[in-house]
Amino acid sequence: MKNQRIIIFDTTLRDGEQCPGASMNLREKLEVARQLARLKVDVIEAGFPIISDGDFASVQTIAREIKGPKICGLARCVSKDIDAAGAALKPAGKRARIHVFLATSKIHREFKLGKAQDEIIRLAVEGVKRARALVDDVEFSPEDASRTEPDFLIQVCRAVVAAGASTVNIPDTVGFALPDQFGALIGQLFESVPEFKSGKAIISVHCHNDLGLAVANSLAAVRNGARQVECTINGIGERAGNASLEEVIMAMKTRRDFYTGIECGVVTREIVKSSRLVARMSGLAVQRNKAIVGENAFAHSAGIHQDGILKKRETYEIMNPVEVGWGTTELPLTKHSGRAAMAARLKHLGFQLADEELNAVFSRFKEIGDKKKFVYDDDLSALVEGQITEVNETWVLDYLSVSSGNQTVPTATVRLKKANGKHAELCQEAAIGDGPVDAALKAIDRLTRITGKLMDYSLRAVSQGKDALGEVTVKVDFGNKDLVTGKGASTDIIEASTRAYLNAVNRHMIMDKESRKTGRKCAQP
Repeated sequence: MKNQRIIIFDTTLRDGEQCPGASMNLREKLEVARQLARLKVDVIEAGFPIISDGDFASVQTIAREIKGPKICGLARCVSKDIDAAGAALKPAGKRARIHVFLATSKIHREFKLGKAQDEIIRLAVEGVKRARALVDDVEFSPEDASRTEPDFLIQVCRAVVAAGASTVNIPDTVGFALPDQFGALIGQLFESVPEFKSGKAIISVHCHNDLGLAVANSLAAVRNGARQVECTINGIGERAGNASLEEVIMAMKTRRDFYTGIECGVVTREIVKSSRLVARMSGLAVQRNKAIVGENAFAHSAGIHQDGILKKRETYEIMNPVEVGWGTTELPLTKHSGRAAMAARLKHLGFQLADEELNAVFSRFKEIGDKKKFVYDDDLSALVEGQITEVNETWVLDYLSVSSGNQTVPTATVRLKKANGKHAELCQEAAIGDGPVDAALKAIDRLTRITGKLMDYSLRAVSQGKDALGEVTVKVDFGNKDLVTGKGASTDIIEASTRAYLNAVNRHMIMDKESRKTGRKCAQP
């Protein structure tokens, strides 16, 4: 195989964010986008501009702020979608890409669209031409391509390339394909469309993980001529997720003997940092045995394995963990560390904070420093990410007291500060519950008059030691279609839980306000 570069198209901020409970606010998306730029992905799909004012603003802000990668916005083959994407992407200039899509499979044509093949081709061509009038770089996706008749799929590819698409993405939208079958389909397209063979246009793939084959299908496609892979950090996405970026990258890098000549520009040492950031911003924890980025990925408990590793690492490790970003934490800070030292450490970790945000983080840093001996990088990241995940708060925690024990009725007293113009009023309430956390959350429900049903609760120690910072992530059902994620951190897990739930309440209030302005509607590859 000749020397070929694989374009890495990251859709964490678009398809990844569609995972239930994983929605991110603008600031969270911007931090993820900055990390993706440090990771040096080639394309960032920043969102779907037409679906909401928030998505439009996110794409527009990322297009303006992020330098390096191409910035992409998704659009249906509908004029208003395409125009919205073009407007949002305008700050990216020559780095802008519009990604238009239209379903092509028989089942979608008959039951979703009610359109014949010739009508599908006409709409696809019109969509590509309209996008091409706005930007130089247009990508087209025939949604549900893996279930589309191959002959018709070839017709669609030829038509959209002739209309101006420089990339044609072949989505396995419902995760139906098998590696041999999908690889053969990509090979057939490569041979049947002259522009793919000549290099004037490239084949991309976007694989879903419903059968656990997203990465395998993506790699099979690369072997058969695909030169762009669409993937997400940690494999997050609709339903069972997308092809995992870290697995695709490291499979090609580790098995260069098989993927001869294949290269990509990703900085692999940024992988673990990217994984952790996305996990925190999205509220989707990484399973311990997840390949590459899971905590157990390079852990060896069996005596035979440990003996082999000590004698020669390669006996049981096919990758060097340092290559993907695993390593020791830098020297920790203490409560005596000043604002400048903390700011320098944050800069090293890749965070960009305004002075007001830096002051807020420093205040929390001092609180944590008084409670524990050392503040490690992971502690600091959790504090910063806690600041990033904050929303315009209607309710702020002012005071918390709990009483609990095996012979005591768990009781919590919560005092909240409610924003009211230039003034803030204090409200206090007490409640009993099945435990101290339940009691605190019930008190918040009484104060805010918003009742949420806790659907998921996770707690993890951010760093080592008995005084480790606890990070709580909750998913709450407020009776809307989507679960709302909330996050909070403290050395006191009751306080962390209360902050996480209150974060979810504030998010719900903002989302509820926005939903009255515009509805969220999606049908994507």
